Amino acid sequence: MRRSRMTVWSAVCCWGVALAMIGNAWAAGIPDVLPDPDGKPADMSKPVKVFILMGQSNMLGFGTVSGGAKSVEHACKNENKYPYLIDDDGNWTVRKDVRNVRVMCSGGGPWSTHLNQWLSLSGNGKIGPEHGIGHYVGHVLGEPVLILKSCIGNRSLGWDLLPPGADGYQGNPEMPRKPRPLNAGEKWYAGLQYDGDVRAALEVLEDLGTYYPGAKDYEVAGFFFWQGAKDCGGGGSADNYEKNLVQLIKALRKDFNAPDGLFVCATMGNGIKGGGGAAGKVTDAQLAVDGLNGKYPEFKDTVRTFYSNPVSMGSSANGHYGGHGQTYMNVGVGMGKAMAELLVARGASGGARSSTGQASAPAQRPARSVSPDKMAALDRALLSTLVKLNDAGKLDATPIPLSMTRARVSLVSAHADGTLSFRAASGKTVPFAFEKLTPGDHANLAILVSKLKPESGDAKGMAAVYMESLGQVGAADKYFGDAGATSRRKMEKLFD
Repeated sequence: MRRSRMTVWSAVCCWGVALAMIGNAWAAGIPDVLPDPDGKPADMSKPVKVFILMGQSNMLGFGTVSGGAKSVEHACKNENKYPYLIDDDGNWTVRKDVRNVRVMCSGGGPWSTHLNQWLSLSGNGKIGPEHGIGHYVGHVLGEPVLILKSCIGNRSLGWDLLPPGADGYQGNPEMPRKPRPLNAGEKWYAGLQYDGDVRAALEVLEDLGTYYPGAKDYEVAGFFFWQGAKDCGGGGSADNYEKNLVQLIKALRKDFNAPDGLFVCATMGNGIKGGGGAAGKVTDAQLAVDGLNGKYPEFKDTVRTFYSNPVSMGSSANGHYGGHGQTYMNVGVGMGKAMAELLVARGASGGARSSTGQASAPAQRPARSVSPDKMAALDRALLSTLVKLNDAGKLDATPIPLSMTRARVSLVSAHADGTLSFRAASGKTVPFAFEKLTPGDHANLAILVSKLKPESGDAKGMAAVYMESLGQVGAADKYFGDAGATSRRKMEKLFD
């Protein structure tokens, strides 16, 4: 039987891989533990946000869903992981704002539809990273979302998926992209699978209403790429992987008319950065395009690489990670959070082009950062304020979201040693150390302070700094506006 909502106090996502950011009025980003989907459809007056998923067999999906200790079902029901995937009765949840579509072709052959449903594990025998991706991207976007996977296994970036513009590409120079006829005696050409995968995805989008009921328009907002095992063989593919990956990003943006499309790739789970050998070369190449720590300044705000080695549950990319469902979920969550961070930093508008070629709303200003020392000082000030409110008897029962619980809880006490006590709706009270909370939790508490001290400009300014430090520029500007000029100038000194 599934655990009650409040027993997740003992399971605070120990495998989590990214900074918490919560996409609602209370905080500034995405929680480590998502709430259950509400089952409501998206606002169909808005264009569908499309995310294209490409790669080889692991993107295709070999993660076990049900049966045995390696399954996602076992992780959910016996290890308290991915609680948003199942409801209180142990059934798979359904996101009716995210459509999950998978198509497949072999090179220039005809493509076929293998999945066309709302995002749910129901009816899925094997999965790739799409469920982690879909839940996190769907959480931060108010628009309908289409996860469109177009790929097949056993394909290399250096040959089969070689993109237009790369050295050696032999495909069709014309757009829209589609496979060219094979020449006499020719069985394959460099880039044939790229051409076929792109052609299949574009033809799905031409028939949008079949794949997203009620949809009339779309915007290609981003791309996900998980691949690399095939390039660890001979032929120099590992040596050329980095330049081919750079060109892949450029080619996808061009072929899908999304010049500012966001891009997230994941490394192979067995690949170790700096580890040498072909796997090390491919991993280092994938990390090189990362917009935060990579080599390409033009990718700063639009490209992220998720380093998957720490969350892989064993085996290798060529061995499909032993079919371990948690590896596929963990990589999907990492990729989904990375994309969600990019979307939030861009104002969750995606900034992509619609099918008519019109640009979306302009991006917000870049978020400023806070140094670790100044953030530690801000955390101390927040704790001190909470203690003063406690001592004055001004804490109330206002419920707030917290990363370790799916239901909102109330802060009922705060002490100078950093011990905070939270009460659930059931009446159960649980202590938790302030220093163990995520940055998103601290943002929630800062917003609570601003509500408990409505006359304080500094409280509103503190909340604004927390929000901006997690990428929520729009929300930060609102709180800075409410704080007033004096408090705003004071709090903005915390930014680097």
